[in-house]
Amino acid sequence: MPHSPVLIIGAGPAGLTAAYELTKLGLQSVVLEADGQVGGLARTVNYRGYRFDIGGHRFFSKVPLINELWHEILGEDFLVRPRLSRIHYGGHFFAYPLKALNALAGLGPVEAFLVGLSYTKARLLPGKEETNFEQWVSNRFGDRLYRIFFKTYTEKVWGIPCAEISADWAVQRIKNLSLSEALRSAVFGAQRAKYGRVITTLIDAFHYPRYGPGMMWERCEELLVGRGSVTLPGVRIDRIRHRQGRVEVISGRTTAGERVEYDGEHFISTMPLQDLMHTFDPPPPAAVIQAADRLRYRDYLTVVLVVKRATVFPDNWIYIHSPEVKMGRIQNYKNWSPDMVPDPSRTSLGLEYFLWDKDEEWTWPQQRLIEMGIQECTRLGLIEPGEVEDGTVVRMQKAYPVYDQDYHHSVATVRHYLESLANFQTIGRNGLHRYNNQDHSMLTGVYAARNLVGERYDVWSVNTEPEYQEEGRVAEEKAGGRLVPVQLPVMASKQPRASDEIIAAAFAKLDPVAFGVAVGVVSGIGLFLMTAVLLLKGGREIGPNLALLRYYVPGFEVTWSGAIIGLVEVGVGGFTLGSLGAWLRNWGLAAYVTLVQRRAEARARRDLLDKV
Repeated sequence: MPHSPVLIIGAGPAGLTAAYELTKLGLQSVVLEADGQVGGLARTVNYRGYRFDIGGHRFFSKVPLINELWHEILGEDFLVRPRLSRIHYGGHFFAYPLKALNALAGLGPVEAFLVGLSYTKARLLPGKEETNFEQWVSNRFGDRLYRIFFKTYTEKVWGIPCAEISADWAVQRIKNLSLSEALRSAVFGAQRAKYGRVITTLIDAFHYPRYGPGMMWERCEELLVGRGSVTLPGVRIDRIRHRQGRVEVISGRTTAGERVEYDGEHFISTMPLQDLMHTFDPPPPAAVIQAADRLRYRDYLTVVLVVKRATVFPDNWIYIHSPEVKMGRIQNYKNWSPDMVPDPSRTSLGLEYFLWDKDEEWTWPQQRLIEMGIQECTRLGLIEPGEVEDGTVVRMQKAYPVYDQDYHHSVATVRHYLESLANFQTIGRNGLHRYNNQDHSMLTGVYAARNLVGERYDVWSVNTEPEYQEEGRVAEEKAGGRLVPVQLPVMASKQPRASDEIIAAAFAKLDPVAFGVAVGVVSGIGLFLMTAVLLLKGGREIGPNLALLRYYVPGFEVTWSGAIIGLVEVGVGGFTLGSLGAWLRNWGLAAYVTLVQRRAEARARRDLLDKV
């Protein structure tokens, strides 16, 4: 029976990073991969020289350690690429990140007016609960903007109503993005918005391997071989034997059907938790297996089209919010890297469909899926049917762990059981049932590796803490050229004081930029519409009362040119007054909150002295 100090199940970003970090710590490992190719969801598929991702993989991280690892592994083949992405909705393309004039032109003045009203209402009268995605987003963007730019696409991705999706999904994926931050990025640039903070959702450039993300992990595999660690593809683990709180042997079958077993001292798994719980021998308690079976996963299918055109559209990818097509997103691999296509006169497009493996489309033959993709691209006006000369289909099961309303409890039950196994860790997206980006998955691999040499990291804490999410802080510092942990408690869950939470809820701030824009849009377009109604109505003397505004709005008259002047001037004035009013309100509340806190602290000190 082959023996290794460390056995790792899964050769995706998390598993290979764990193996790579172990070599730096002086430990060798064996990585067992069920597929015939490394990279997991971050692999690159090669079809007749056309390379494509399983979804687009931007290489951008606020974690310095991960950025260093990427450059260390790939070197000069790690390219800097410009980002361009748009939203397709209602027959229009909307720039993403938001550009105000583009959005106004696409939505039209009436819809923009209604969006402004909806946003103002949400900020002044937010919903009290934020337990699901719909409530969370509507409170920050307004119900109308939520329905236009969030609802349809999100429900395409997850296949369930937004009201059934946990608010955790919004907190983790949208994080600190707000309407005001999007507006700031449109004015000041996407790299730095408020206080110089980088907003992941809005970055306008990213790194990308020359031949796709799989190149990173194929290179990593090569480096591991040179350091004495090996990756064995085509080995699907189906049994994990354990005794007295320790895993002893894992076994499975090769693609040829041969039974293989491996024993080791430490074990790391990236398997989906649902599958993992059914491999243990002896099995976990029934309640644990039931909890694992309640976890859900969204499956993913890509239809790749090779188009006889050098340029189809300039974007890296487009979000398809339009409900009339099943497609959720479309990738233009050539715009990720020119080397992704073998012929510069051709373009390869990846049409992404988010499905359950029980959906009928999942079992459709390849040609039928290709025909559907051609029809939908034609319907969106992107290509002509005769331009497609080739195509293929790639399926990926359990691509996205679902954040439904019950996943918390199920994961907690499974985690409690796993923590009873002293020499077994789970990492990565599916190993933690968390929709991690690639960098977060890699970070869990690094922490798992370091835990084997006596350090103590909680891999479950990665990408869950407000400190980590919003500021990108990692409990590490430079020491002797390597990143080492500073203090474990920093990585522990940091909960705000209950009093702080109450104060934050009771005295929520109005964002001056967003509130100013809302007031400006509503005021300017409101005046324009009132003037337009009077002009269309006509009469001997048009709008004598409204015309009195010329004393306050220079240049305004009840004419079409005056309406435009009024729209601009009142819009600017509304923005100024709205933002100033919000700032003064926030300042006043902040002063009041400070006074209340100081009084409470003084009272607490008196109470403490009384007890002494």
